[in-house]
Amino acid sequence: MQSFKTQEKDTLQKSYTREDWQGGYQSLTQEYDYWIDDIEGEIPLELQGTLFRNGPGLLDVNGQSIHHPFDGDGMISRITFVNGRAHYRNRFVHTEGYLAEKKAGKILHRGVFGTQKPGGWLANIFDFKLKNIANTNVIYWGNKLLALWEAAEPYRLDPKTLETLGREYFNGVLSEGEAFGAHPRFDPSCEQDNGAPCLVNFSIKPGLSTTITIFELNLAGEIVRKHAHSVPGFCFIHDFVITPNYCIFFQNPVTFNPIPFALGLRGAGECIKVQPNQPTKIIVIPRFPQPGQEEAKILEVRSGFIFHHINAFAVGEEILIDSICYDSLPEVEPESDFRQVDFEAIAPGQLWRFYLNLKDGTVECKLIEARCCEFPTIHPANVGRAYRYLYISAAHAATGNAPLQALLKIDLESGEKQLWSAAPRGFMGEPIFVLRPGAEKEDDGWILALVYDAAHHRSDVVILDASDFDKGPVARLHLKHHVPYGLHGNFTPEVFI
Repeated sequence: MQSFKTQEKDTLQKSYTREDWQGGYQSLTQEYDYWIDDIEGEIPLELQGTLFRNGPGLLDVNGQSIHHPFDGDGMISRITFVNGRAHYRNRFVHTEGYLAEKKAGKILHRGVFGTQKPGGWLANIFDFKLKNIANTNVIYWGNKLLALWEAAEPYRLDPKTLETLGREYFNGVLSEGEAFGAHPRFDPSCEQDNGAPCLVNFSIKPGLSTTITIFELNLAGEIVRKHAHSVPGFCFIHDFVITPNYCIFFQNPVTFNPIPFALGLRGAGECIKVQPNQPTKIIVIPRFPQPGQEEAKILEVRSGFIFHHINAFAVGEEILIDSICYDSLPEVEPESDFRQVDFEAIAPGQLWRFYLNLKDGTVECKLIEARCCEFPTIHPANVGRAYRYLYISAAHAATGNAPLQALLKIDLESGEKQLWSAAPRGFMGEPIFVLRPGAEKEDDGWILALVYDAAHHRSDVVILDASDFDKGPVARLHLKHHVPYGLHGNFTPEVFI
């Protein structure tokens, strides 16, 4: 079986400078509300709806730097498309921790990825309270806009004003502080709900054994199914995939030593260590468990590390899963500076396909795309089903590791690939596929992405024709400012201004 390691180093000239890339990691303290007037090209009249994005808007608190961007306070960007125009608004999620630190003008909370309160280990020892930063994803479901962070409950926002309305407990189904994952999957047609769409999500309660809880929400935003499963070992899981019948998780081979965290020496994320000689475990859990049915089936595959999956679907006796795989987890070091990362020293994320045979418990895998890539998107109707096209952020060069500067379209049927690059001075965020109204083909729609333009220290909203990248952007909407590199977001056909 092949290793996830890249097979060669990129010998070409770099497509970027570190200084340009670093510009996207500056805080954005101002909150904006304006129509976007600086536009190249034309916004398609058929493109109607709202793109919501989430990510760390603050990389420092009043000049005190946070240790890792994943510790930054969540900031929602809302780009509304209506009648050939676009409107931008952003606001911070007013979590209790954000408001307290804004008032105090200093860091008051430890962060999962190494941010410490000033004062050294004595100020942090035995402080296990982590700030809900609500910075990872934002979804619109059941007429509710929710900012998600996987270690705690969501925050509900007003989709028009982005005002924070409070924490969301789904009519008491969630308890205070109970986790609700930041990477839900949207099943376009659930048999249990007579073919209606449903939202599937999970939470992780790690320990010597880990509890995985699965939630399913109907179109009204109500949790209609919830069941918990215990699996052996410590789980560090950000994403998962679904089929009509299963939820599937990849349990990365890591261990967690809580002692440095308890003693105030390290953040929790800095206490996670990869075990490269241990296998990756694939946990397959029935979505609708029956009495007497085996709770979870665990398969093993060669070690690697996965943050994100693309999709899963059944073919005969097998389940196929497409995922972004790393040879190892880039570990967060206590004295490190994330802005000084050495890309060339880290193995890139690459696209692999796994073939799970549940009957005989075997797993095979093959490399689909060796180019450094992350943040995939597909046609939403194909979630959990067979699909042909995927879109993903990628490096400009075909080999080696580098910042994401391009968008890559892959035809899984023909093998054809199309690349649109914003290099040398553009840096890519997560793309979102938006279906054209009345479309009959799988790739008939648009790809929306935020691109940081280092030349002007601003961000662009880029619109590409999903059926043909070679034409270049349909439109580039120049914002008046930059948006710090974000994480996840979603599009809704609802228009909010």
